[in-house]
Amino acid sequence: MCGIVGILGRQDVALQLLDALKRLEYRGYDSAGIATLDQGVFARKRAEGKLRNLEAALGEAPIRGSIGIGHTRWATHGAPTVLNAHPHVAGRVAVVHNGIIENFLELREEIVAAGGTLLSDTDTEVVAHLLDAERARGARPKEAVAAVLPRLRGAFALAILFEGEEDLLIGARKGSPLAVGHGDGEMYLGSDAIALSPFTDRITYLEEGDWVVLTRSGLQVFDAANAAVLRPVSKSSVTAALVEKGNYRHFMAKEIHEQPEVIGHTLSRYIDLGKRTTEIQGIESVDFQSLGRIVISACGTAYYAGLVAKYWFEKYARLPVEIDIASEFRYRETPMSDRDFALFISQSGETADTLASLRYSKAQGALIGAVVNVPESTIAREADVVFPTIAGPEIGVASTKAFTCQLTVLVTLALHAGLARRHLSAEAHADLVGALSAAPNLALRALQAEPAIEGLAQALSKAPNALYLGRGTNFPLALEGALKLKELSYIHAEGYAAGELKHGPIALIDETMPVFVIAPHDAIFEKTVSNMQEVAARGGRIVLITDEAGADNPATAGMEKIVLPDMHELVAPIIFALPVQMLAYHTAVFMGTDVDQPRNLAKSVTVE
Repeated sequence: MCGIVGILGRQDVALQLLDALKRLEYRGYDSAGIATLDQGVFARKRAEGKLRNLEAALGEAPIRGSIGIGHTRWATHGAPTVLNAHPHVAGRVAVVHNGIIENFLELREEIVAAGGTLLSDTDTEVVAHLLDAERARGARPKEAVAAVLPRLRGAFALAILFEGEEDLLIGARKGSPLAVGHGDGEMYLGSDAIALSPFTDRITYLEEGDWVVLTRSGLQVFDAANAAVLRPVSKSSVTAALVEKGNYRHFMAKEIHEQPEVIGHTLSRYIDLGKRTTEIQGIESVDFQSLGRIVISACGTAYYAGLVAKYWFEKYARLPVEIDIASEFRYRETPMSDRDFALFISQSGETADTLASLRYSKAQGALIGAVVNVPESTIAREADVVFPTIAGPEIGVASTKAFTCQLTVLVTLALHAGLARRHLSAEAHADLVGALSAAPNLALRALQAEPAIEGLAQALSKAPNALYLGRGTNFPLALEGALKLKELSYIHAEGYAAGELKHGPIALIDETMPVFVIAPHDAIFEKTVSNMQEVAARGGRIVLITDEAGADNPATAGMEKIVLPDMHELVAPIIFALPVQMLAYHTAVFMGTDVDQPRNLAKSVTVE
């Protein structure tokens, strides 16, 4: 959510800031701006909407300066207008900010009472005013920051410029991520390594409560108590090349088609094909035999990955799983103990509610595991054991390859737990690993259904509503399918367990309601077929997403179908995710929506 970049360079930085902001577009935003210091004086450009508007403004009236800050804003306090866009300037201070200052009304009243004038509706502007007030009282920039940060309640990442200080950039983080990039006589600040990837691969990740003073010669980091601390420099694996669309129309299309490869990369980290067994780094810290239960928490699509994992852990390891949406889990005071393994799933590793749930669980004595796509993220750093997904940067807001890689990691954990708990024999474990190894090739074959899916999507784009049904592990996929359609095309959709159809949702069925049924030919296929017949009897339009065996079943004759290859039921949730994604993608393309950056959405939700 939102994006920050700062550059202490050796030449004009405005276009570099703009380029870095383009790499943060995937986080979601509705306005943008940059500020530089030109001969010690602020120069600023801001624009509503997409970065092309800011780029046009800079083209008409370029700004100069070898130090600057930039921001893509996702509106929280105040509408997405130029006046509310960042950077905000008060006197001799310019600020960009991700997050929410929870006590900003109280601070705003204080500023107004002291004679200050606020020009925006944002919470961010109060930070600039507080810093400028400290400067007016004679504080040096570093002293002003040390005085103001403890007064801010909430979650934030800040980048701050001071007028007249052309070799000084200060950043701070509390709850929102912030990274420092090291260059040759240059220094950088960014929300993540992707923003900094064109400039450097040497990154220092600030820890919770840290703030940093940057000059061209280096950095000085302070913790929340203002004590000087050392933070390590790590080499980032993110490269600028990884975040290009290539020949694809959208990042989402590229990321859908990358799934055979990234599923394979992820599998190669977690299984030994020669031995046909799971081989998981760090897993020795998890004693599956003595565990009482697994507690899973996540948000959005990651939550649906956790729902699938619940079926896997309980079936293959006979290990009870409790799962909750992180925004609920963090507040319901769940009783936990040292016999619990708390597992948190997040693409970014920075999701605010998931991170808060992790910290609650850790305080209760649970062992903490993290399934993340960013090994350097806060959730990864605070976990006891990390299970990285090897998806590479995911730029499209709607999660695709991150979801299937999360499923890939989770299924290997479930199989490992089944062997460790002796519910699976070595032979059964080997057979299941063998079935799992087919996933990359099955994903490649699933992509061949795209032309048929594109044809169905054109008709779906005219529907006002849609229903997704599934049983077992296909129920979370139904939820995911409905979510994808909603967030990309803005068509209202609902996902249900197929057995719940007659308990209410069947009232929605008529000839205008497309019903997508996710049903590989498994042990519960016939049950799902009976639900389809209930829909057909009421005039509903059924689209069956199934495998070759399901398509050949006489009970499905005459139905519209999306047909995938036959596969083991273990692998089905990973592979059946692909047609669900392609259906939502092509529907959105036909409707002309912004596929990579749907309205009102952010990639990484770093505030509550």
